[in-house]
Amino acid sequence: MSKRDYYEVLGVSKGASDEEIKKAFKKLAMKHHPDRNQGDKASEEKFKEAKEAYEILSDGNKRAAYDQYGHAGVDASMGGGAGGSGNFRDFADAFSDIFGDVFGGAGGRGGRSHVYRGADLRYNLEISLEEAARGTETKIRVPVLSECEHCHGTGAKPGTEPTTCPTCGGHGQVRMQQGFFSVQQACPRCHGSGKIIADPCTHCHGEGRIKKHKTLSVRIPSGVDEGDRIRLSGEGEAGINGGPPGDLYVQIHLKSHQVFQRDHDDLHCEMPISFATAALGGEIEIPTLEGHATIRIPAETQSGKVFRLRGKGIKGVRSQHPGDLMAHVVVETPINLTERQKELLREFDTCCSDHEGKHNPRAKGFMDKVKAFFAQ
Repeated sequence: MSKRDYYEVLGVSKGASDEEIKKAFKKLAMKHHPDRNQGDKASEEKFKEAKEAYEILSDGNKRAAYDQYGHAGVDASMGGGAGGSGNFRDFADAFSDIFGDVFGGAGGRGGRSHVYRGADLRYNLEISLEEAARGTETKIRVPVLSECEHCHGTGAKPGTEPTTCPTCGGHGQVRMQQGFFSVQQACPRCHGSGKIIADPCTHCHGEGRIKKHKTLSVRIPSGVDEGDRIRLSGEGEAGINGGPPGDLYVQIHLKSHQVFQRDHDDLHCEMPISFATAALGGEIEIPTLEGHATIRIPAETQSGKVFRLRGKGIKGVRSQHPGDLMAHVVVETPINLTERQKELLREFDTCCSDHEGKHNPRAKGFMDKVKAFFAQ
């Protein structure tokens, strides 16, 4: 694949000054750096492309060769190349300065502040089964440590800046000699930050971050299940010394439902039916997430029988098709009987007892097994 024009990559004209080229590269580097776009291959490629363009255009000799011969003039594999001009240190310093801004460090010269990415946060969100099935959008209010708006995370009073720690020279670490051993530990004066704040910000008291609540809008995709997580990039705690913020993970929890129990993409429900319906059969109406469905109960249906309604479950986030609804038959024993009802049931039981094996085969089979067991 042919390379793009380096000036086009950086978005500058061919007559751009060194400062304009550096500024353009800095902007692209901060936008596409891999640490800010983890897992984003497209951003990683753009970062590499911008870095290559800057390496050429920031070097006077290489830029002149590129302007005259194009990519062939700076590509050693094609027999060209202007050779090193001794500007590697200049490039390294510029690169260090640029990434000092990306990560909040002090650069390669004069020490480097310790930069830390902000902590990730978790927010437990409880939603109904219907919301999980259809998807929804909701707002959440999250307590976080955010960058102080007054000092912009430096911890220093506006108009002032932190200074390099004289004890550790900005490295944040000091080496202590103990007999034959040399031990490196955090600087006791700056506590590992590499910086001293002489005049702290009155709002964050030198911390660079303040506690606050922020309201976020969260889109819940249809089909989410218990324990699924939704990542809100950059919505975690603010980083330290200009480090990138962490992420917020919204963890889904499903409220218990009065009718259905969820098992991945399938739904289960109990379906109570009367003794007469179980014995004689009939049609009954059962609920679904979309409304109601009618199923036919065959005569002589036993308690525990499961009826499957295909496609009446939930279509999961990673599923191609919706699950099924399982209706579990529960034959309900009648209660609060009148004397007449009790009398009729006794007559019915007497009739069945005369032909026990025919009307109650499971009961007879069970009793035969019990007799055989005790006869051993």
